[in-house]
Amino acid sequence: MPKRLGKRTIIFEKSPHICGWYSVVGKKEGEGPLGHCFDEVHEEATLGMGSFERAESELQRRAVLGALKKADLGPEDIDAVFAGDLLNQCIGSNFGLRDMEIPMVGLYGACSTMALALINAALYVDSGAAKNALAVTSSHFCSAERQYRFPLEYGSQRPQTSQWTVTGSGSAVIGEWGTVALTAACIGKICDLGVKDQNNMGAAMAPPDVKIRPYP
Repeated sequence: MPKRLGKRTIIFEKSPHICGWYSVVGKKEGEGPLGHCFDEVHEEATLGMGSFERAESELQRRAVLGALKKADLGPEDIDAVFAGDLLNQCIGSNFGLRDMEIPMVGLYGACSTMALALINAALYVDSGAAKNALAVTSSHFCSAERQYRFPLEYGSQRPQTSQWTVTGSGSAVIGEWGTVALTAACIGKICDLGVKDQNNMGAAMAPPDVKIRPYP
């Protein structure tokens, strides 16, 4: 069973492992310095789907299927999937994964969603609640702009401080074996830095004057 260390740290007793992983991204991400690290890079923003939201669901579907293939498992071998995205009611995850019929826990943590998914999947496996669990998340620049700012069709001018939301999805299968062990997790706390610029999420999340203190 997992154990606690201090107030925020969880120690996994059995060290759950990542036994399969996969990433699917868009054109801009493929052109970046990490482009060679991704499993799939797509040149077209909609992936052949009818909308940006459907494209995001397709990103998740492909990421999950790719991770399952690497782990030599099928959807029927997964006891729970922890999934999230940036859209209302996590529709990207719901529509992307519904045909797999895996018990799903929806998560909404913005940039922390993948970390939350990995922690929860590891807790399930470590506690014996699941033999295999999935962690997956996604975002899409075009659907995020419509969700939080202005639809691209509106043609608004982006200020120089605006951030670019990743078009991509990553998935990992957590089980009892694998090449990467998850030994511990540290859960953060809410911190409001008073940033008011909705376009400058970098300042909200990673200001240079924040002092990192040891945990616990």
